[in-house]
Amino acid sequence: ALTSTSTSTSTDPTMEAIGQAVTEGRAGDVASARRRLLGLWSTIGVTGDPLHRCTLAHYLADLHTDPAQALVWDVRALDAADAVTQQRVQEHDARLHIAGFYPSLHLNLADDHRRLASFEAADRHIEAAAEHAPNLPPGAYGDLLRVAIEQVAEAIGRRDTAERTQPDQGARR
Repeated sequence: ALTSTSTSTSTDPTMEAIGQAVTEGRAGDVASARRRLLGLWSTIGVTGDPLHRCTLAHYLADLHTDPAQALVWDVRALDAADAVTQQRVQEHDARLHIAGFYPSLHLNLADDHRRLASFEAADRHIEAAAEHAPNLPPGAYGDLLRVAIEQVAEAIGRRDTAERTQPDQGARR
């Protein structure tokens, strides 16, 4: 995902702090993780490093079960992604490509809109997710997202607003 640091070319304390909060949230302490991420957001600011903003907003959205609250953060993540340069991504992790972020970002927006019964907006974002899907990496993570794109597209087609069941806590990528 977005916080991989195994091939990082430099230490980034903000990305490390985001990763720690994400781990905390996935371990079940959602309230604490949300507080930590909101504190980091205040530090980063709305004009801070776009990679930090994108990553933080992406994961903070995952900590909200209310689709309206998730939508706010997913929009922020997409807006920040548009400002991230490939060079900045590569500085963080040489294996990552900004183009690979978009399938997940649009998938999450499609799912938020679907859950809010805003099906026209959901359609636009699921189409964008599918258009960007060729940029996903091979392997389990890419496969998980490709399947999720299909599932959300089917749910949109059924006009289904129910929360998706997740194979694990972090499957809402």
